[in-house]
Amino acid sequence: MKYYIIAGEASGDLHGANLMKALFKEEPNAEVRFWGGELMQQVGGTLVKHYKDLAFMGFAEVAANLRTIFKNIDLCKKDIKAFNPDVIIFIDYPGFNMRIAKWAKKEGFDTHYYISPQIWAWKEGRIKAIKRDVNQMYTILPFEKDFYENKHNYPVHYVGHPLLDAIETFKKNQSVDFRGVYGLDDRPIIALLPGSREQEISKLLTEMLRIVDSYPQFQFIIAGAPSLNADFYKPFIKQENVQLILNDTYNLLNNSYAAIVTSGTATLETALFNVPQVVVYKGNEISYQIAKRVIKLKYISLVNLIMDEQIVTELIQKECNTANIKKEFDKVINNLDRSKMLAKYHELSELLGGGGASERVINIIKKTLRTF
Repeated sequence: MKYYIIAGEASGDLHGANLMKALFKEEPNAEVRFWGGELMQQVGGTLVKHYKDLAFMGFAEVAANLRTIFKNIDLCKKDIKAFNPDVIIFIDYPGFNMRIAKWAKKEGFDTHYYISPQIWAWKEGRIKAIKRDVNQMYTILPFEKDFYENKHNYPVHYVGHPLLDAIETFKKNQSVDFRGVYGLDDRPIIALLPGSREQEISKLLTEMLRIVDSYPQFQFIIAGAPSLNADFYKPFIKQENVQLILNDTYNLLNNSYAAIVTSGTATLETALFNVPQVVVYKGNEISYQIAKRVIKLKYISLVNLIMDEQIVTELIQKECNTANIKKEFDKVINNLDRSKMLAKYHELSELLGGGGASERVINIIKKTLRTF
């Protein structure tokens, strides 16, 4: 069978890679073309376009890159038509993927969507397009099934969160002497996760690094994004107590005492590694003001959203400054506050259930293939 997979971000590359592993386990001779990154490329198949060429974040940034976005959409349609897959699997990235799904459904392709667009947060009107253009939807958050089925009368498959699989696989295979490999001393490690896109890193890493000199008892390690090289980070690093590690975030989190994390998938990864954290976010002011008016959420981090309560502190936009980051960081290194957060992390893990998301998706796809 022929599969076409579209992932447009670093997190999608991770989940796409695990999905492909499950697919090749079931069907070793499957033909796969995909949009993704290095992790998917390591599994097999043919990379069409790297996600680093797709990652435009925020309303203003998207508007400024519309020509490139439309070129990519046109390329994707032509490539799908030439490949003529039995199934198309969309992974998150709704701005791009929903456009392709609309076209693909009209062209007669079987459309499957893994990791639902967050229409429960904003653009709930997209439910009409999802009902029309997506044959099978696979959700990964506990509350999404109720949202789709009870509120919108649209049946979906709740498959559990794929991060559980990714982290379990890592823990089974990791045997690295982390401190020895990177020449680290015995001081506790603080992980700095400033995001995966140049524009968000530029805004957030500077704020994170301003607190470093106040904590000589720790060593601070920046988790480098897989799509960027060390040269991008060098201008930000001015303190001796800071080191950059590329493409090894899970090893970093597995050895960290605390973390400062940009809002996104990384907040959930940090929680599942049981690392107390402060969540930060600062974006383009125009994009932020627009988002503030259209997004109907109490929280921005996945940890708080899933638990429906504030487990981790979120410092957003103007609140994301040196004084506030230091204040909240002091709390997560305090024994009492750490204990409370770690107890809530345990509840979070229980709520997400067991692993096996990738295998469930592949099994359902193979059962439903060509039944639309």
